[in-house]
Amino acid sequence: QVHLVESGGGSVQAGGSLTLSCVASKFTDSMAWFRQAPGKEREGIAALAYYGSQSYAASVKGRFFIDSDNAKTTLYLRMNNLKPEDTAMYYCAAGDVWYGLIEALRGPLYNSWGQGTQVTVSS
Repeated sequence: QVHLVESGGGSVQAGGSLTLSCVASKFTDSMAWFRQAPGKEREGIAALAYYGSQSYAASVKGRFFIDSDNAKTTLYLRMNNLKPEDTAMYYCAAGDVWYGLIEALRGPLYNSWGQGTQVTVSS
């Protein structure tokens, strides 16, 4: 089990930017960000393989970027041009295997989760 702690959420106006951080007790082969809005299913939005491959959901591609520090202790989600529909609780997750660009965004493949950080985007 990996211990994950997210931070960086907050309230921002549409068009603004936020960077979320996730401090991990260790980096696994697949690290990812998910989000869940009230009344909606959890959505995988960005994933990072240990050796650098990245995967993004269509809803955030070109606006959000996932990366880590060189020491692989912190996972980041850099969010630009935020929209009201980006409002959700954002979760960091760690999985033991990188299954590829599409599978990497599937929640059941991850076995460690953080407590979440709230992002609210106003119009």
